[in-house]
Amino acid sequence: MLMTSGEQPATLVYGPNGFRMVRTGRFVTCAVSGAAIPLEELRYWSVERQEPYASAVIATRQLLADQ
Repeated sequence: MLMTSGEQPATLVYGPNGFRMVRTGRFVTCAVSGAAIPLEELRYWSVERQEPYASAVIATRQLLADQ
């Protein structure tokens, strides 16, 4: 069976103002919850850790865990 880019997660490089796609896909996986995040809904990530988060609450918890 052939897989399309929509069936596989994207690989992104996260920057302070956005992200760059390295491998095409339609979603990324939250680093904490494991939830699939469609790219059009991705709003939270860590530049330092290079990982995406499904919500502001999860992103804040990760930020506080670093301190």
